[in-house]
Amino acid sequence: PMKRLLAALAAAATLSGCAISTQQEVQMGQQYSQQINAQLPIIKDPEVNRYINVLGDSIARLADSRDLDWKFYIVDAPDVNAFALPGGIIYVNRGLIERSAQMDELAGALGHEIGHVVRRHVVRDMQRSQGANIGVIAMCVLLNTCNDPLTQNAINIAGGAVFAKFSRADEAEADAEGVKNVVRAGIDPRGLPDLFRVLLDERKTKPAGVDAWFLSHPLEEDRITHTNALIAQIDPAILATLTKDSPNYQAFRKRLASLPHAPQSRQQQVP
Repeated sequence: PMKRLLAALAAAATLSGCAISTQQEVQMGQQYSQQINAQLPIIKDPEVNRYINVLGDSIARLADSRDLDWKFYIVDAPDVNAFALPGGIIYVNRGLIERSAQMDELAGALGHEIGHVVRRHVVRDMQRSQGANIGVIAMCVLLNTCNDPLTQNAINIAGGAVFAKFSRADEAEADAEGVKNVVRAGIDPRGLPDLFRVLLDERKTKPAGVDAWFLSHPLEEDRITHTNALIAQIDPAILATLTKDSPNYQAFRKRLASLPHAPQSRQQQVP
C-alpha cells in the first residue's frame, strides 16, 4: 500500500516545477484524500460528520473567495492533531475534539488549518520540496507514527524530523488567519489561545496524548501572546456578540464520545 501511495503521488510531484493553479491544487487534495481515507480510521457516523462539516464550512466559506469544496473529516485517533490538504480538505483527530471543551476552541483549530489552505502553505511547501509526499506525511502525523523507522524510510524523513514543518512565520500567519476566520463566522476567537493553554497544560502532566500536535504545530507561549494581541485589537463590543459555545456543539461531543474507538493496532499503523 505504501508503494502504491507513493506512486500515486509521483504524478503530482511533476507539478512542483511550475506554479500550481487552484484546479491543480484541488485535484491534488482529492487524490491525497482518497488515499488517506482508504488507510486511516475515518469516523463514518453521519451526525458527527454533518456537524463538523457545517461548523467547518461556516468558517471556510467566508475565508476564501475561490469557492473551494471544503471537506472536514474526523480521524478516530486519540492523539491531538489536525492536518490540512491542498484544495480545502481538513482532517481533525478525535483527540483534539475531546479536548475542546467549547465550540470556539475547535473552531479556532479549524480556522487555523483553514488559514494554511487560504495562504497556500501546503502547496508552497510541496513546490519547495518537489512534491513532498503529503498524503503519507498526513497519515503519519495524524496517527503519530512519523518517528517509526519504517515510516521514516518510506517518506524519506532524515534524522527523526517529522517533515518540512510549517515555519514559525507560517504558523503565526495561520494563527492570525484563524482569528480573522472565526470572527467572520460570528465565533469568539478567544477559543484559539484557550485551546493552546489546554494543550500546554496537558503537556506538563500527560505529554503522550499531545506530543503529536507539538511536533507538527510548534507551540510556545509566544503564540498565545500573539493571538491574544490580535484579539485585543477587536472592539470589545463586537467580541461580546460572538458565540463561545452552543448546545449543538455539546450534543456533537456527546455523540462522538458515545462512538466506539478504533482498534489501537489500527491507529498505530501506517501501511
